[in-house]
Amino acid sequence: MADTVSTSLLDSAKEISFGSSAGMAGKLFEYPFDTVKVRLQSQPDGAPLKFSGPLDCFRQTWHKEGVRGFYRGLSSPMVGAAAENASLFLSYRTAQNATKALFFPHMTKTDTLPMYALLTCGAVSGTFTSFILTPIELIKCKMQVQNLVLYDGSERSYLSPSLATTTSSPGIITNATASRPSSHMPRTHRYIAMSISPSRPAGAFALIAQVYRDSGIMGFWRGQLGTLFRETGGSAAWFGAYEYVSSLLRRRRVSSDRSPASGNTLIESTISGAVAGIAYNLSLFPADSVKSRMQTESILSADGVGTDRGFWTVARDMYRSGGIRVLYRGCGMTVMRAAPSSAIIFLTYECLKSLDL
Repeated sequence: MADTVSTSLLDSAKEISFGSSAGMAGKLFEYPFDTVKVRLQSQPDGAPLKFSGPLDCFRQTWHKEGVRGFYRGLSSPMVGAAAENASLFLSYRTAQNATKALFFPHMTKTDTLPMYALLTCGAVSGTFTSFILTPIELIKCKMQVQNLVLYDGSERSYLSPSLATTTSSPGIITNATASRPSSHMPRTHRYIAMSISPSRPAGAFALIAQVYRDSGIMGFWRGQLGTLFRETGGSAAWFGAYEYVSSLLRRRRVSSDRSPASGNTLIESTISGAVAGIAYNLSLFPADSVKSRMQTESILSADGVGTDRGFWTVARDMYRSGGIRVLYRGCGMTVMRAAPSSAIIFLTYECLKSLDL
């Protein structure tokens, strides 16, 4: 019994280590593309678009912010990538083991579950991971877009749902004398004016403190429903596509040269990972667009006012403002970076796993 527990803990530690390392490797490559995607998604309704498309967003970001603009807020998503992929791979493996024990007791540890079971395990993994990911993505998205209000080189005021009246932290300057809503307005809709210093945009810790002051602990899970939809369906597509393509490539290799089919080759992992990345991002991209809008509208809303709109309200308003196209804004850029990024993640994971550390 003790040996079983020890082995289980060791396997879990390996999944966490391999998954987190793979996630960070992929994030370093994809982050500039992710910044462009979030900025495209976060353009407010009812206002002229700041960017005509992905290439224009790249050009403007490079011209006005330099290379640092593409990596703005990297610390938060690096932690997020490590946590996300560690959680995904660990919970996916745990879900497979539980499924085998409950529904396929005749299977050994190395046997592969049928595809429908693997899809279900992927969905369970994504559901679990979404609750870890939402707070990290909230801060990441805010950091990626706050410089958009600084492009004219001057301070711009916007409203933040905070009742604090003093200077809070570098990059966030509150103005207690600014006009406020009438006193009879509910507390959750009372705002004070806030300015961002062009030379000192707020860092991760400043934004964390601001979110907590504004909305309490639950404020970190703003956009959770969008993340839940995206991760549940997306993770099923991600793992499902990887397992399916890997299986096809292994069978083709075995039938052609009769080599062992015990694992993937490097090229098989790379191709399967690339297809998985595309499947993940195409599956529920509109949910990600709505989530990004919810998490950034307090900074970028056309009238400068943060709102408490829910997921379905934001989705409806986005659709009314620009149809289905607005829900897929940034999708092309996302798919372009998803294939190599996901290939890097799975390749790194499989390589580390093959070392059997």
